Amino acid sequence: MFSLSSFLIYCFVTSYTPGVNNLLSMNYAMRLGFKKSFRFNLGIFAGFLLVMMVCTVLSTTLYGVVPKAMIVMQVVGAAYILYLAWKVWKSTSEFETEDNQTASFLSGVAIQFVNPKIYIYAFTAMSLYILPTYTSINALIGFAFILAIIGASGSLIWAFFGSLFCGFLKKHTKVVNAMMAILLIYCALSFFF
Repeated sequence: MFSLSSFLIYCFVTSYTPGVNNLLSMNYAMRLGFKKSFRFNLGIFAGFLLVMMVCTVLSTTLYGVVPKAMIVMQVVGAAYILYLAWKVWKSTSEFETEDNQTASFLSGVAIQFVNPKIYIYAFTAMSLYILPTYTSINALIGFAFILAIIGASGSLIWAFFGSLFCGFLKKHTKVVNAMMAILLIYCALSFFF
């Protein structure tokens, strides 16, 4: 049975926690302003959507060819989410990136193909939440769009609230990290109960 609340918690926590996309978006917005960093965020969305489509096809194929792979995918997905929870719990408020990178549309697209966080985000969401319940092409394409929109929205939010959000995290890092980690643990446990 599809758990919408668990699915959305997983998507938003994964998308809104620090990662390459979020940190670069925030950094560019802080250095260049939101307007000039917006094209980079459009590139993130375009690249994210491409990766989500590829991961949807791969997940569906694996799930269809090897149905018993679901339990392995559940265990690996839950383990990854617990690892994410640990990383979030232990993370600090230091958000520095290289200044020599450019905030172009193509750089936003290109970074998605080397960003392991979004591959795991896609495979976990597809194999644990979506494929056990939905199999139609339209539903899978719809979920790929939803995953891309939620995923890219995290970067856009980090860019928009760049300096404000960074200041808040620095001031309340432990509390924010604890809440995110607890939500991730809930998501990991919900696969089995």
